[in-house]
Amino acid sequence: MAQMNLKEAIRDAMRVELKRDPNVLLFGEDVGKVGGVFRASEGLQEEFGEERVFDTPLAESAIGGLAVGLGTQGFRPIAEIQFIGFIFEAMDQICVQAARMRYRSGGRYHAPIVFRTPFGGGVKAAELHTDSLEGLLVQTPGIKVVVPSNPYDAKGLLISAIRDNDPVFFMEHLNLYHAFREDVPEGEYTVPLGKAKVVREGTDATIITYGAMVHTSLKAAEELEKTKGVKVEVIDLRTIMPIDIDTIVESIKKTNRAIVVQEAQKTSGVAAEVIAQINEKAILHLEAPVLRVAPPDTVYPFALIEDQWLPNPARIIAGINEVLEF
Repeated sequence: MAQMNLKEAIRDAMRVELKRDPNVLLFGEDVGKVGGVFRASEGLQEEFGEERVFDTPLAESAIGGLAVGLGTQGFRPIAEIQFIGFIFEAMDQICVQAARMRYRSGGRYHAPIVFRTPFGGGVKAAELHTDSLEGLLVQTPGIKVVVPSNPYDAKGLLISAIRDNDPVFFMEHLNLYHAFREDVPEGEYTVPLGKAKVVREGTDATIITYGAMVHTSLKAAEELEKTKGVKVEVIDLRTIMPIDIDTIVESIKKTNRAIVVQEAQKTSGVAAEVIAQINEKAILHLEAPVLRVAPPDTVYPFALIEDQWLPNPARIIAGINEVLEF
């Protein structure tokens, strides 16, 4: 075991796969000698050479197109998009070309690509650097979307993503890169895609969430138990496409009440999809409507009011109280 933060776990996952499989390549803006804007790939070019880990021009469409072409030729590209707000330049390559490759070719070609990108608020970053744009990808058939909340999962999920034959959009929360360290196994291991994790057991209500909101939700759950004796179960989705509805339903059968917490704007996001699936599969187990705790439907705000915009433990506690008192 080694103590790693989330950034180091991601780097270690890429190192493991670059060493294991010569068809794995890593490229993007400044990922080589510099090691990426957050140093997530620091040292990998020196270790594996410029043909395996290399810089690209400042052109996300070119990064996406290169990844698609390499994927059809047997390579397993890890393509870094430097910040999530820059994906609009590569949406055709990600959502049209990579996502539809197997369908269009009748199974002849695959797109085993990992698109890595930092995202997420709470760090007072510049415009277009922190938006939560996962809703755009979740509605795209053919793409898996992964959002780890801790170093152990980040490494295991990224290894699984690199080995997957589908394109995977892998989102790394800026506020978690250096947030904490935990024990992470050295060498290779996998965490399955499409499988949620119950990170806190409870009996009175369920919080369903992902990414940095896992930690915000855990704070809220701990406060509720300390002040009211309410035991809240917290589920970390880990993969938001596909959603592990079975784990969610099992929790709701036990608690009968739930809220969904997301950092993205409220409308048409992961929370809405989770609630729709709960209504389809578990509505008779509910004692109250499932509520969403999310930011308002506005453009991501400037740093001065960012903290007021993002969900916090108090808002999550208010949501739990509302479903408990329904």
